[in-house]
Amino acid sequence: MDLKGKRVLVVGMARTGIATAKFLKSKGSLVTTTEMKPEEEMKEAVEELKGLDISTEWGGHRAETFLKQDMIVASPGVDLSIEPIQAALKKKVRVISEIELAYHFIRVPIISVTGTNGKTTTTLLIGEMLKEDGKKVGVGGNVGEPLVLFANGRDRWDVLVVEISSFQLEAIEDFRPRIAVLLNVTEDHLDRYLSYTDYIKAKVSIFTNQNSGDLAVLNRDDPIVMKFGEGVKARKVFFSLSDKPEEGAFSEGQSIFLTLGGKREKYSLAKAPLKGIHNVENMMAALAAARSFGCSKKAAQTVLNRFEGLEHRLEFVREVGGVRFYDDSKGTNVGSVVKSLQSFSQPVILIAGGKDKNGDLSPLKELIRKRVKHLILIGEAKERMNRELGGLTDTDLAKTMEEAVFLARQKATAGEVVLLSPACSSFDMFKDYKERGRVFKEAVFRICTG
Repeated sequence: MDLKGKRVLVVGMARTGIATAKFLKSKGSLVTTTEMKPEEEMKEAVEELKGLDISTEWGGHRAETFLKQDMIVASPGVDLSIEPIQAALKKKVRVISEIELAYHFIRVPIISVTGTNGKTTTTLLIGEMLKEDGKKVGVGGNVGEPLVLFANGRDRWDVLVVEISSFQLEAIEDFRPRIAVLLNVTEDHLDRYLSYTDYIKAKVSIFTNQNSGDLAVLNRDDPIVMKFGEGVKARKVFFSLSDKPEEGAFSEGQSIFLTLGGKREKYSLAKAPLKGIHNVENMMAALAAARSFGCSKKAAQTVLNRFEGLEHRLEFVREVGGVRFYDDSKGTNVGSVVKSLQSFSQPVILIAGGKDKNGDLSPLKELIRKRVKHLILIGEAKERMNRELGGLTDTDLAKTMEEAVFLARQKATAGEVVLLSPACSSFDMFKDYKERGRVFKEAVFRICTG
C-alpha cells in the first residue's frame, strides 16, 4: 500500500485514531482527522497530534472533507452508515478499517479471535501460551494496543494475536489471519446494526480471505457459527461441550481433550483458576489455536494452571456471611449473561440493566425462572427488562448501583450468590464497563461489612 502523498482522513480520534494518524504521517500521507466530540473534550488527542502537521477537525464531521480524500480510515467506534462516509463511498473513495491498514504492513502471521463473548480471555490465553513457549508475541487489536502500532515491527515479533470486533471487520478488504477463531454469535450491538443478520455477516467476514492453507477454529455447539462456517475455505478445527469432534477439543469433567492430526492429548483443569463453562469454551479454543501454531503441550498446560482471567468478567469480589459477590460488568449482552448464570448452581440475586442495546431478552427467561431468586434492575433499560422479565421472579428497581447492592445484601442468605451481570452497555450511568464494575465492588466493600 503506497501512502506517500495520499490524502487520508482518519475518522474518530480515540486511542486507535491517534495511532492511525501518526502511522499515516510517518508514511508520508497528507493526514486529516475528524472527531464528533469538541476539541476541549479530546485533550489527549490534541496533545498527541501537536506539531505533527496534521489537519484536525473537531465537533462534527464535514461532508466536504470526506469527499476530497484518496482514502478514509475508520476507527472501530465509527458507524460506517453515517452520511459523510456513505457519500464518500458513492464517490468511490476507498474506506477501510484500521486493521486493514495495519495488515498491509505486517509481515508475521496473525492469529485473530472474534465472537460475541470471550474474545479478550481467549486472545490473552493464546498470547500467554505462545509467550510461555518462548515465542515473541504481540497482543493487540480490540484489547491492548491498536494493531497499527505493530505494523512497523519487522523482526520484533514471531506472531501477532489479535482480538477483532465486528466493528473492525466491517471495512476489511485483504485482511487474512493465518488462524481465525470464531467463539460464538449471539445478539449484540443491535443499536448499531440494522439487523442481527448484518451483525452476523460482520463477524463471519473474519474468514473471507482465508484459504486451504489457513485454519479456522469453530464452536460446534453454536448453530450460527456452524451454519456460516460451512462456506469457510480454511481447514477447520472444532471445540465443543456437547460433542467429541474428530479434529479439535472437547471437555469431560476436570479435563480437556484435544485431537490434532489424529493425536489426542489430555489437559487438566484441576488447578485452573478460570471458572465457568464459558471459560472452558475459551480454554478449548485457545488450546486448539495455540497448539496448531506449534505451542508445546507443556507451555499450554502451564498457562491453564496460572491464568486468572479478566477483571470484571465473572470476577469473585468477596464473601460476606456465606454470600459470594461476583462482578461480571463485562457481561454487556444477553448471551454473556446466559453463560454467567449457567456457571452457578446456587440461587442468584442478579443485578442487571444499563443502556439498552435492543437485544432479545427471551434467552434469559428460563434461567431467571429457575436460577434467579431475586432480580434487581438499574439504568435506562430497567423498565423494558421489568416488563419482559420482572414477572418471572421477585423483582426490584433501583436508581443507583449502591441501592442495588444494598437491596441484594438484604435479599441474599448464606450459600447464595450476588451477581452483577448487566446484559447492557454502561454508558447511561458510567464511563464504561470498568467504571461500573469498580463502583459495584466499592459498594460491596462499603455496604457488606459483615
